[in-house]
Amino acid sequence: MGRGGSRKTPRPPLGAKFRFWEKGKRNRAVPRGPARRGGTGGEGTGGGHGAFKCGYNYKCGFCFHTAKTSFVLPLEEAKRGLAMLKEAGMEKINFSGGEPFLQDRGEFVGKLVQFCKQELELPSVSIVSNGSLIRKLWFEKYGEYLDILAISCDSFDEDVNVLIGRRQGKKNHVENLHKLRQWCREYAVAFKINSVINRFNVEEDMNEQIKALNPVRWKVFQCLLIEGENSGEDALREAEKFVISDEDFDRFLDRHKDVSCLVPESNQKMRDSYLILDEYMRFLNCRNGRKEPSKSILDVGVEAAIKFSGFDEKMFLKRGGKYVWSKADMKLDW
Repeated sequence: MGRGGSRKTPRPPLGAKFRFWEKGKRNRAVPRGPARRGGTGGEGTGGGHGAFKCGYNYKCGFCFHTAKTSFVLPLEEAKRGLAMLKEAGMEKINFSGGEPFLQDRGEFVGKLVQFCKQELELPSVSIVSNGSLIRKLWFEKYGEYLDILAISCDSFDEDVNVLIGRRQGKKNHVENLHKLRQWCREYAVAFKINSVINRFNVEEDMNEQIKALNPVRWKVFQCLLIEGENSGEDALREAEKFVISDEDFDRFLDRHKDVSCLVPESNQKMRDSYLILDEYMRFLNCRNGRKEPSKSILDVGVEAAIKFSGFDEKMFLKRGGKYVWSKADMKLDW
């Protein structure tokens, strides 16, 4: 209680993660994001996160944000929810999936990126994507509003990417990664790489390739099991075969200790250190090893919903969740 008996207001979230889903392709693929980000959803870290479903696009075997609904939040409702998060203190939003560029060929997420930067004036707006559907025209239209583009890449060996499920048709994921890196330079978007370390890539040496690509951050995640998503009877994925031990993960980190941009996230660090919003704009509590949704912020407000988010602010800070996340402050040599 504060002075005079008033109740102390909970500290607002710094960021959020928002997820999007492609309409009309139920139970076919995966989303990834906090608050890891077409319905709309989100991740939070002192920022926001939104998620999109992959649909027929990629089918990564370890994904723990799978598409269990075809719901797509209308654009104006998504904007209303984002404005509510900004009013509650959000500084960073990260749109993820699944695949954010599936919905309306990237126009949906593009309009939200522009809204967050131009109208809400958020310090940081980012996207996590597999990169397969991003076109140069999108950068021309929306690149100025995007601070960071994170591309998921788990291996620089295409055979391994095929085993994992991170491939569409005959497209070469690694070649596309290099193309996107160049577009980020051309359009002044900070480039980031996300890698999930699992049984098929844990012995790989990525030092040379990561240093050549020179991302601002290389997020290295330990493969995580979430009940009902990639583990258990109701799961759309069976990720048990991808799981590695803490010791295996530590060995991978030690092999790459000279990569200065590496940011490791073990299962312990990852599980509760994100504010994640799903396609209904409900916070997702993962503390019990599964996703337990709050009521939607659109119905009860941010303050009431966030109490059920399970967010661990201390772990968020411990994992390096607060960093220089606005491209205006990065002083990059484009």
